[in-house]
Amino acid sequence: MRRLLGSISMLSAFATAAVVQAAPSEQTFMVRTTGDLADLCSYNSPTDPMMTASANFCQGYIVGVYHVLTEVEQARTPKPAFCVPNPPPTRNQTIAEFVKWARASPNDSALPAADGVFKFFVGRFPCAAKP
Repeated sequence: MRRLLGSISMLSAFATAAVVQAAPSEQTFMVRTTGDLADLCSYNSPTDPMMTASANFCQGYIVGVYHVLTEVEQARTPKPAFCVPNPPPTRNQTIAEFVKWARASPNDSALPAADGVFKFFVGRFPCAAKP
C-alpha cells in the first residue's frame, strides 16, 4: 500500500512539474513576439514574485496597445478593423482568450507582440456588417 501511495505521489509530482511554466526572464519582458507576451500573460506561480510583475506588464502592454489601436481605428475610414462590444468583456477574460489564441498557432505566436494583439482583436471583435 505504501509503495502504491508513493508511486501515486511521484506521478503527481511529475504531472505537476510538466505543467509548471518556467519563470519569465529579463529577455521574456522584451516581448519580441506574441508568444513572449502570451507567456508573460499566462505565468501564474503565486509563490514567485515575478508573477505580479508578469501580470502587471501583460495588462499594461495589452491595454496600451488597445488604446493606441482604438485611437488609430477611430480615425480610419470607412470602418475600423475591430469593434469591441458594449459592455466589453473583462480584461482578464480577454487576456485569457488572447493567450489561448496565441498558443493555438505557431505562426501567430511568432508575430511581433503588438501585431499579434492587433490580429487577435480583429479576429475576436469583428465589426458587424452594415446593410
